[in-house]
Amino acid sequence: MLRVYWQPGCTSCLRAREFLRQHGVPFLSVNVRDSDTARAELEALGVRTVPVVARGSEYVLAQDLDELARFAGITTPRARLSPDELAARLQALLAASETYLALIPPERLHQRLPQRERSWLDLGFHVSMIVQALLSAADGGKLAYEFYEMRAPGTWTSAAHAVQFCRATRAGLSYWWARARAQPDILLDTYWGERPLGDVLERTAWHVAQHCRQLEHLVREVAGVQAAPALPPAALAGLPLPEAVWDPEVVPA
Repeated sequence: MLRVYWQPGCTSCLRAREFLRQHGVPFLSVNVRDSDTARAELEALGVRTVPVVARGSEYVLAQDLDELARFAGITTPRARLSPDELAARLQALLAASETYLALIPPERLHQRLPQRERSWLDLGFHVSMIVQALLSAADGGKLAYEFYEMRAPGTWTSAAHAVQFCRATRAGLSYWWARARAQPDILLDTYWGERPLGDVLERTAWHVAQHCRQLEHLVREVAGVQAAPALPPAALAGLPLPEAVWDPEVVPA
């Protein structure tokens, strides 16, 4: 049986588990935060990030649905959005996240998310860092897992700092894509291996989209901010997103 190593709040973990369930593939679910042996098992495989889907000593870093499908023996052709459309979606999603960040009640900014060391403010910062990780790899660096683990600077005392950072990230994305769109198949160095730019762009877009859905839920449903707009369905259409906004085991209230 496959083993799926995951942790709460990990969007790729949620999507990988949903994908296997949707295709009737049985697996042993291992929450690395609750397991006494999971870390040692991952070290034995030679990995330190999640999600990992393993069979015996073989494994796949389940960041890419196509790789996961091949590993699990699933045949599932799917349509992909064009790189230009993905870049446009990222711009729209970053703009939406700016709106939600600006509407977070001040007393909620540093509230922790369930089973995570991440606060609401950290979540907004994380959205921008997902894109910054892409830009780092596209500039000849590496998309390292550490980008995703960073939290908002301690000097940020209001949501305005996160909004400004998000706006600057949008500007950087626009400047980069104007030059990069002519070569969408160049390889980027990522922590799950070398991948074509188009693949990393897709993963970046749906990753940002999933956290934007979470920001929307926090502001509209948890904080009850009536002025918060709904995320347009068109911003999400065609992205390989999980169905759930949060892990079933961890839903903020």
